[in-house]
Amino acid sequence: MKKIFFTPGPSQLYPTVPGHIKRSLENNISSISHRSDTFHAIFEDSVSSFKKLYSIPKENYVFFLSSATECMERIIENLVVKKSLHFVNGSFSNLFFSISASLGIDAHKIEEPMGSGFNIENAKVPPGIELACFTQNETSTGVATPLKDIYHFKKINPNTVIALDIVSCAPYPDVDFSIIDCVFFSVQKGFGLPAGLGILVIKPDVLERLKYVKKKKTTLGSYHTFENLLKYYQKSETPETPNVFYIYLFGQICKDFQKVGLHKIRKDTENKSQLIYDLEKNKSFSPFVQEDRLRSKTTIVLNVKNGSKSLILSLKKKGLVVGGGYRELKEKQIRIANFPAHSITDVKKLLFAIQSFRN
Repeated sequence: MKKIFFTPGPSQLYPTVPGHIKRSLENNISSISHRSDTFHAIFEDSVSSFKKLYSIPKENYVFFLSSATECMERIIENLVVKKSLHFVNGSFSNLFFSISASLGIDAHKIEEPMGSGFNIENAKVPPGIELACFTQNETSTGVATPLKDIYHFKKINPNTVIALDIVSCAPYPDVDFSIIDCVFFSVQKGFGLPAGLGILVIKPDVLERLKYVKKKKTTLGSYHTFENLLKYYQKSETPETPNVFYIYLFGQICKDFQKVGLHKIRKDTENKSQLIYDLEKNKSFSPFVQEDRLRSKTTIVLNVKNGSKSLILSLKKKGLVVGGGYRELKEKQIRIANFPAHSITDVKKLLFAIQSFRN
């Protein structure tokens, strides 16, 4: 039985991925030198296709790393001397905080209960904060922080660098890359690819900060300093031998998304999410996030009245794989991914199976 993965990540592969894999193998993409003209062309094509898809300013840099978690680490190492601030309302926003603290930074957090949002206007920002970190879509809880709130924070704190995690929502959020300094995600969720590639987009003026940071810190990390990443980016390369195969696939998916159109992808995402949230009409389910404007369109988290374990097992037997709640909520909730790889037909099939379940 072929399974459909509605797990928040890794998740369902986008339908065109097998064809791209086949063509890449036929063309020996994984065997080419990462210092060759052929790789330069792949690198440039993938960066260009991504920028075109997401309306990213031409001057912004796109760095290829191993994961979103590595992106967090590199941002902290390269842009913070003393203090960072983290808006925490779940496990992944807290991960960013923990990474900063583990790197010896004086990390502060503004924390709200799981399932809740933030009052940005009244946020008490400690003096001397160099970097503020937002998780736009908290995968563990299904809370989506409105982009306008993050833009407002930047407006009232113009000298603070903003790092934005869009791991479990890209390409849905319409991010203004001319406002946000650092934006990052990994490809195994909304982009429907295998795990193992992180994408980090940086505004050029942010790298000016490196001159100051270099004077104040003894190290900015090792091979993946922003200075080194930039040096190789300008040659259409990466510092190390990269996963050429994944960079190629990423570019192809960006082209596929362009053909569909981001407007349509976003509209379809909203329509599918509404169908899923309509499960609350069945009294066995209720959205974990109470405030409608904060409910994620891409990671739907539902409380299950009689526990989720037997429901998840029942769905799995039908080839429908959903996520459980995160950590202590594992057997009390289900988490349903709603990415471009999930068709309306797939979603309706899942919802019929859920509605038909009898505990």
